[in-house]
Amino acid sequence: MLTLHAAELLLPGDREPVPGGAVLVDGDRIAAIGRYEDVAAAHPAARVRRWPGVLTPGLLNRHGAALLEHTYFPDDTFEADELGTEPLTGAALAALAPGEARRGNSARRCTQKLLAHGVVAVTARLTTPAVRTAVRRAGLEVLPGSEPTGPAALDPLADALPRDAFRGTLAAGGPARFAVFAVRDEVALAEEGAGGCVATVIGGRLLHRRA
Repeated sequence: MLTLHAAELLLPGDREPVPGGAVLVDGDRIAAIGRYEDVAAAHPAARVRRWPGVLTPGLLNRHGAALLEHTYFPDDTFEADELGTEPLTGAALAALAPGEARRGNSARRCTQKLLAHGVVAVTARLTTPAVRTAVRRAGLEVLPGSEPTGPAALDPLADALPRDAFRGTLAAGGPARFAVFAVRDEVALAEEGAGGCVATVIGGRLLHRRA
């Protein structure tokens, strides 16, 4: 089924922004991109999803290993009394000494948080099988490469809006991999960060939608 994702502003990543833009998805690929009126007229049978804000390529988080393997995200329902709700790193993580199954569960919670920040890919060298499984099931792409130093943030836009925060561009024939943020434009996205993500699509599938 063709699905047309329309937003107030479309940022393809390699060309000028498109006010009232839309991305047409066919399976796991982008079938067309352009002004909503034009794409919708050419494909009247497409299901339409309308989103507030800005539609962009999905984001790349370069702190993958630090977040997924060297941070423990407590289960808010069952572990908050024992561990609190903040992520554990360093000495606190060493003291917890989670086994592989617990690390896998933490990675699963982490992937949901990454998707909620518009992340579609991470840079990481993952060594724990349960973590690799959690990432694969979440649909996140894992890319090789060194990780930056400094604190690891879930939001790739925490410091600025670097062009390399986006995973590729949006174009017909390319992968259906993008995110939508409830902001007015690119400047607001830089200022407010990725916490305003309302939808994340990977492989044409809607993997995160803000309730």
